Formats: sequence, structure tokens, C-alpha cells
Amino acid sequence: MSHSPSDRPGGAFAPHEALAESLLPHATEGDDGSHDIAHLQRVWKNAATIHAAEGGDGEVLAAATLLHDCVTVEKNDPMRPQASRLAARKAAGILEGLGWDGPRIAAVAHAVEAHSFSAGIAPETLEARILQDADRLDAIGMVGVARCFYIAGRMGSGLYDPRDPQATARPLADARFALDHFDNKLFKLAGGFQTEAGRKLATLRQDRLRRFYDEFLDEI
Repeated sequence: MSHSPSDRPGGAFAPHEALAESLLPHATEGDDGSHDIAHLQRVWKNAATIHAAEGGDGEVLAAATLLHDCVTVEKNDPMRPQASRLAARKAAGILEGLGWDGPRIAAVAHAVEAHSFSAGIAPETLEARILQDADRLDAIGMVGVARCFYIAGRMGSGLYDPRDPQATARPLADARFALDHFDNKLFKLAGGFQTEAGRKLATLRQDRLRRFYDEFLDEI
């Protein structure tokens, strides 16, 4: 049976299907379902939407999207703040092997290292700003909720503190309670978007995130 390009994993990265087919074998590590090919596809969908409004180099953006999680470090690992730098270094080596020139490799590497919230690196190029926005869009909204609780399960965290769900009389502890991650990080993301198109999308998803949080509290 023949397959159309859209049936293959790389087909979700149109119009950069050929690039995707060459990079996807290097794009993910391990079994983390919050940083898998489906995540890359969603981030590219976000990035392509922002790119259509903001401009930039589409091929650099696609390569950076495909490789931004090529090194995976668990959220509770002390090396987590270094993950994007390690991914940038690996991405540079992969693209060098494919014959990319130095400036374009550097552009991809910068976007990769600057996408991470925990790394704290300011994005200095349009492509880096778009990737950071596109990746953070996947951390808020309904998909963000699903990923938050999925990661909490991987780390063995509880859903919430039954004595103080909103951490009104204790420090936030999102390594112990999934619900704490909303105030500790997720609600802060929408205020830091880099592009106008990204900010508009973030407003919609932030509303969904807040609605889930409020309804969750109502049920418990």
C-alpha cells in the first residue's frame, strides 16, 4: 500500500518534509511521552503559525524545532538547566554532518539553547523567539495540562496536597504535587512571550489553563 507524505512522521513538518525525514532519527531520546515526536509536531504547528505572521528563516526554524529536544533530561534531574545547551551542541554536530554552513548551524544552535525556560537564555534572533514561543504554547492550554500531569506521574508526584491544595500556608513544591506547577511555572509563561502572534495564541491557552485549574479546585 502506498502512503502519502502526510502519512509519514515527516509529513507533519510541511513544507520541510525532506529535512524532517533526515532529522527525526536524531530528534528524540528515551521514552518521555511529553517530549516525543507528537510534541515536535505540535511545536512545529505552533511555530509555522507564528512564522506565517512574523517571518524569519523557515528552514532554520524547522531544524531548530526538530532538534530542540534531541537531548532529554528529566525534570527532576540536577542537569535539567543544561539540557538545551547539550541539545544545541548535539544539533550542531548533526547539521555539520549534513553539510550545513557555520552561520546557519549557529542560528539553529542558538534557537535550540534559548528555547528552554530553565536555561534562562535570552533569544536574540527571530527564529529563536518563535521557537521559544512555540514550545511554551505546548506547555499551556489543555495539552499543557495533560503534559503537566503526565510528567508528575513519571516523577511519582501526587496530584495535589489535600491539606493545602493552593499552597496558601506552605511553599510551592511542584516536585511533590502536580497542581503546584501551575502557580510555580505554568501561569507565568504567558507573560513572557516574545512575538505578537505568540502572545495572541498564549492568551487563548492561558484562559483554558486557568479554567481547568479553577474547575479542578471546585471538584476537590
